[in-house]
Amino acid sequence: GAIGPMSVSLANSPDADDAGFRVVTFDQVKKAYTEQVRALIAGGSDLLLVETIFDSLNAKAARFAIREVFDEDGLAAQGRELRVMISAAVGRGGETMISAQTTEAFWNAVQHVKPLSVGLNCSIGPDLMYPFLSDLSAKADVAISCYPNAGLPNPLSETGFDLGPEDMARYLGNFAQGGLINIAGGCCGNTPEHI
Repeated sequence: GAIGPMSVSLANSPDADDAGFRVVTFDQVKKAYTEQVRALIAGGSDLLLVETIFDSLNAKAARFAIREVFDEDGLAAQGRELRVMISAAVGRGGETMISAQTTEAFWNAVQHVKPLSVGLNCSIGPDLMYPFLSDLSAKADVAISCYPNAGLPNPLSETGFDLGPEDMARYLGNFAQGGLINIAGGCCGNTPEHI
């Protein structure tokens, strides 16, 4: 069951004149994630994926919500906690979009959750992800996931993105051959043929 992302940030103000202004509070975001987690568990999800993290504070709210649901609903005591996967979106410099954390800082921020996997998704396309996946796989001691966009958006392309299935196969194949990933897939612009 996929959780997030949201269209609002807890870390940054949308108002250049008021750095302390936020559209939502931490508790509001946590409540929204709590509702998602409970619905996904009720729907039969086998694991929880906190994905497309562009704001580490939003991700923290998601992790708090997951922990609360496990504890309040007795899943922890019954040994029925679901495993958690975590995936961030990175910019051209390898930083998570709004939080501006490096991939190593991202891993340091989430490793205490003991996720099933940590990885990168969406973002800048697979052609620019290699160094960031390499850094993450060298630091993390869990499985590494990668499901990138099919390149950058391009309205002139048949799928709306630059890369076709052969391109994605080549990039993800290189990631696998380099020992960088354990889980592969596709995000925006990927079709069933890409996957």
